[in-house]
Amino acid sequence: MSFTIEDMILIAEKRYEMKFLAGKNGWANSISWVHLLEGTTIIQNFWGKELAVTTGLGFPQKEDWMHLARQLNQFHASGLIINVGQYIEEVPKELIAYCDENDLPLLTVPWEVHLSDMIKDFSIHVFLQDNTDEQIASALIKVIETPEKQNEYRKELLQHFDVDGSFQVFLLTCEGLDAMDTVERKKLSYRIQVYLEDITHNASFFYYNSDFVLVANAVPEEFLYQLIEGAIKRGERRMPELKLCVGVGSRCMDISKLSVSYHRAKVAAHMAIVQKKRVIKFDECGLFRLLYMVEDKGILKELEAECLAALEEHDRRYHANYVETLHAYLKHNGSIQAVASEMYTHRNTVLYRIGNIKKILGNELKTPEERLSYHIAFYIREMQGWI
Repeated sequence: MSFTIEDMILIAEKRYEMKFLAGKNGWANSISWVHLLEGTTIIQNFWGKELAVTTGLGFPQKEDWMHLARQLNQFHASGLIINVGQYIEEVPKELIAYCDENDLPLLTVPWEVHLSDMIKDFSIHVFLQDNTDEQIASALIKVIETPEKQNEYRKELLQHFDVDGSFQVFLLTCEGLDAMDTVERKKLSYRIQVYLEDITHNASFFYYNSDFVLVANAVPEEFLYQLIEGAIKRGERRMPELKLCVGVGSRCMDISKLSVSYHRAKVAAHMAIVQKKRVIKFDECGLFRLLYMVEDKGILKELEAECLAALEEHDRRYHANYVETLHAYLKHNGSIQAVASEMYTHRNTVLYRIGNIKKILGNELKTPEERLSYHIAFYIREMQGWI
């Protein structure tokens, strides 16, 4: 998944005598482009994932270095390389501490290194990896859309993934993502990828069908959950206005089952947005797992209407709240006191309403079987926007 700081160091440690000083938690940051800069003005035009390189000419004082680091962090840069020896002999300790605290990789190369050669070298690697990532994403979309056509994608993905191994899909989304223009969405994509620390070539990240998709291959499930939690926390810290929701699909074996994990992640992502939760795992969604997998959405609407239409009509006609009362009654397993406490209503009033509800429904609601269809109706109601 993209050319990363780690990839760069493997190339540059000997070739360019590169040293890693700080920001170890950003080790897996992706790089979208490499910029030589001697001032901070251009940083405001960063999209995210840019790697900054400087000789230090434009940063004579310690305060200038700190301002540079804060700007790079604010605009989601992937790291900073300092060409030491001419304009800066020793990197300020305060700069090292800041980069460590904010997971911003800080590296150095000696003055003797030709920066133009190094930048060209890294840029070529970024370009080649971007092309590979696009090819991988296209192949994975084929897997999702036409899982039965294995011959069209299996051989293509074999060089990048363990196609017989485990796969899991995570969908990252937010309100209004599909309404963004391409440039705005691309910028957001870059910034989110900066937050996905510690995952590189056994994963793919791309935009598809109104969500950002993360496909992980042969990665421990516990590690993936920690990764997502970390990405959300980093996102909230760097972009507090972004309310990111994540849907987690089921873990499956073999690339041919990837579409199963994707569709389940889609369900979980929708629930996360509706319920305003950061992360929802499909495997922990209980009865919703069945309801969301029903292909005939019309039958779900019919079931909801059959159960609740009479109460809704009563509420409209008499300005009552019988639907709400029934929901609370079912939720609290028939406890009148619990319903009264939740609705701030006297228990005798609740008893009166429940009695009327039973008459309207023609159902005593005593047994689990008598209540089941109404429970399901309220589950369906929570699936707003899906059916």
